[in-house]
Amino acid sequence: MLINTDKLSVFICGFNIKFMSIIIAEKLSKFYPVAVKEPGIKGTITHFFRRTYRSIKAVEDVSFEIAPGEIVGFLGPNGAGKTTTLKMLTGLIHPSGGTVRVAGHVPFRRDEAFLQKITLVMGQKQQLIWDLPALDSLKINAAVYNISDKEFQRRVGELTEMLSLEGKLTQPVRKLSLGERMKAELLAALLHRPHVLFLDEPTLGLDVNAQVGVRDFLRDYNQQYQATVLLTSHYMADITALCQRVLLIHQGKLMYDGNLDGLLERFAPYREVYVELAQPLSVEKLMSYGDVQSLEGRSVRYMVPREALTRTVSKILADLEVVDLTVTEPPVEEVIGRVFQAGVVY
Repeated sequence: MLINTDKLSVFICGFNIKFMSIIIAEKLSKFYPVAVKEPGIKGTITHFFRRTYRSIKAVEDVSFEIAPGEIVGFLGPNGAGKTTTLKMLTGLIHPSGGTVRVAGHVPFRRDEAFLQKITLVMGQKQQLIWDLPALDSLKINAAVYNISDKEFQRRVGELTEMLSLEGKLTQPVRKLSLGERMKAELLAALLHRPHVLFLDEPTLGLDVNAQVGVRDFLRDYNQQYQATVLLTSHYMADITALCQRVLLIHQGKLMYDGNLDGLLERFAPYREVYVELAQPLSVEKLMSYGDVQSLEGRSVRYMVPREALTRTVSKILADLEVVDLTVTEPPVEEVIGRVFQAGVVY
């Protein structure tokens, strides 16, 4: 069986079977009217009696589909429209144009059946009551979602083990570390076992160990429950660890939708070659082997086109006294930055 999430299809025994996408956005747009005021007293009086507005485009004609069970990275700089898009997908705000369906529902109608199927976690917001133990907040969530006491105990125990939160849920939330609070927030958001997870910066501000713990949990949860995840993050390690597919949004428009490896192939047609020499050489001599990006003592970093990689590495090894040589992909952050600078819609 070959699963192709880009085409949302499965090839089984030569037959192409289409998935029904769990998230469908077509020409999704959101415009905000902003009042315009001229400076001075005259402008203030005019603004008071007869206001004029201009339209701010937060999201414009964004279209994509996500299959059940996919983990998709949603990337973009601050103000690109990521959070606005998530709010439209979860029904918090009404789109100005286009259509959107999530798990078969129109989000802004906020049907009870829809709310049972989704969750939204925002790294900058919290739902747990600060001065109470997390367990008390979880009991409130269980009542909201009509979860029986027996099922509540089972789910809390299961998620507590997956998140390594044993002994933490009976402590006041304010006494938990930032990483423990984020894990507890995830537990609260997943208590009703949603089919679709919208995660907005879930590892924001966490230390490296806590970030790894959250990533491991999300990977395990996805595999165990086949939950669909749309993840935004400024930490590229989150994306590279969890997502094979990424959506890039910039200035409200979708710039790229595809495989993460395909993004590297398209916007980073080169490799980085790190060379440690037995003795230092001049920049002039080293430049004859390729584009020198940096030189520190005996360590040189080259930027080499992919098609010239084998030839360049062979020449360096044949001509120079090399102690060590490493070939790597350029950092994903650098590649994505290049996409935003190019400003070309995919």
